[in-house]
Amino acid sequence: MGKNFSRKAPAGRATRRVSLDLPDGMAIGDWESWGHHIFVISDASGWWLGDWLIYGQKNYPQRYKYAIERTSLDYQTLRNYAWVARKFIAGRRRENLSFQHHAEVCGLPENEQEYWLAQAESGRWSRNELRRRIKLHNRSESALQETAYVQVAIDIERKKKWQAAAENSGMSLLEWASSTLDVAAKKTIEVG
Repeated sequence: MGKNFSRKAPAGRATRRVSLDLPDGMAIGDWESWGHHIFVISDASGWWLGDWLIYGQKNYPQRYKYAIERTSLDYQTLRNYAWVARKFIAGRRRENLSFQHHAEVCGLPENEQEYWLAQAESGRWSRNELRRRIKLHNRSESALQETAYVQVAIDIERKKKWQAAAENSGMSLLEWASSTLDVAAKKTIEVG
């Protein structure tokens, strides 16, 4: 995914805002070169718009009104570009990851941003894979924080009784024990 601007733009045909005229019989290498060049421009435009907006904020009033008129992008979209660009000064931006990779981690503390971007870069993850891994991590963390484990030592006869009661209630032993303890706790709290 390296976005190296020193590569020469492909030679060739007319490009317009709404079309790209590619020649018939183009060699595969030339076609790949065009694709790479287009991707680099597309991905860079998020950074460029963000940096442009930050500059405007520092130097000109009414920057968003002007930007909305000139770009046809809505206010929130422009704010998002500026937000990501502000969170990642040029020295923290990773050449081998897209603007969207950076946007995925923007809301995290800086050390977590660096961790996840390093993982994405070394694993060559897509933006969607990065998003998936962060969500999975957050679910695991949340489950660990919200779950407490209680271990109870009981004799085998008591376990058999509890197991039978659970089966008669159509529950697993764990579900039955939790439910029974919840009922007992509620009664004790209401009385107390």
